[in-house]
Amino acid sequence: MDTTPLRPTAFRAPAVLLSGPVDYDMYRDFRRQLDQAADREIVVVELTTLGGDPEVARMMGEDIRFNSAMDPHRRFVFLGKAAIYSAGTTFMSFFARPNRYLTCGTRLMIHERKMNKQLQVQGPLTTCIASVKATLNEILCSIEIQNEGFANLVAGSSVTLDEVLEKAPANWYLEAEEAKTRGLIEAVI
Repeated sequence: MDTTPLRPTAFRAPAVLLSGPVDYDMYRDFRRQLDQAADREIVVVELTTLGGDPEVARMMGEDIRFNSAMDPHRRFVFLGKAAIYSAGTTFMSFFARPNRYLTCGTRLMIHERKMNKQLQVQGPLTTCIASVKATLNEILCSIEIQNEGFANLVAGSSVTLDEVLEKAPANWYLEAEEAKTRGLIEAVI
């Protein structure tokens, strides 16, 4: 894999331009543009987002991971612009650290996954136990997926998983230069 730092001119005409909420509409747009970039050796994916669905971010990220593995001569590069919050940071974590770039002044926001669910315990007692266990299993699985993403994000940086786990519950914001200094990204352009 080529990890030579890219010059700003490499970002002049990104192959994939995405902005807005990370949702299924963004995923469709992402796939369309990614497919149209099949002949590009360097595929720059530019994103601005205030967040969205973490599972959609993981789907897009898996597409990047899969394409990177299938075409090792191609380089898939992330360019974050203005705001990369929540699911956007999850998506960024799927890019190899030398392929992560932010524009000047961009902010990353890292936080824990959120859940909004009411658990109603009603009925036969064995059914109540099953419902409570099902919700607990959902929470535990979501934490495991979340922490896998955090581990991918910090790999090769000076940020530890423990630091992310400590700061993420209160929404951790990092400015582009701090993200570079901490080794979460390759450069600020």
